[in-house]
Amino acid sequence: MNKILVALLLFVSANLLAQNKLNKYEKEIIAYEKQDSLAMPAKGQILFIGSSSFRLWKTFASDMQGLPPALNRGFGGSTLAEALYYFDRMVAKYQPKWVFMYEGDNDLSQGKAPEVIASEYDEFNARLAKQVPGAKLVYVAARPSIDRAALREKQRALNALIKGKGGYFIDMHSPFFLPDGTLMQDIFVADKLHLNEKGYVIFANQIRAFVLKYVK
Repeated sequence: MNKILVALLLFVSANLLAQNKLNKYEKEIIAYEKQDSLAMPAKGQILFIGSSSFRLWKTFASDMQGLPPALNRGFGGSTLAEALYYFDRMVAKYQPKWVFMYEGDNDLSQGKAPEVIASEYDEFNARLAKQVPGAKLVYVAARPSIDRAALREKQRALNALIKGKGGYFIDMHSPFFLPDGTLMQDIFVADKLHLNEKGYVIFANQIRAFVLKYVK
């Protein structure tokens, strides 16, 4: 009996630790929920869900001007597992027509294999189909950076895995390279990871081109 009790306690503790790890951006989610309580966004918009590449997109409103209504819910330096954890609160409740996802880059930096991330993508897609019928998922590919140069091949592997599934996909990797194959050096802020203003011009152009072509 004691062994069963110990095993149960270990299982509960492991689940609590996993939950605590996944909810480290809870304050940001609560802030979004407070914002929504004051003015709930209309259903049927384009929803952007993902990590800091979305969260730090300061020109989002002006870059999306003239396009169908869009909502940015980037948070923290999130992972796909965290996007799944907050799915009900940050995706399903908005009932979007389109969901643009930028996840995977931080996942790789934490040591997660491309195959595991691709499996989580499948889970996200399945939940979207079930909870928001008719919504379309767009995967925004993991982009390169100077800071994560060592992960470049894994980024490409992840992007290839998800593109190979046949869903909507935006190449956010190759546009940041020069014709000679070297990564642009002047598109990052001081941390050499996040994009600067010039970098976001490229980033936004890729998004806008897709929206203009596919989103009606």
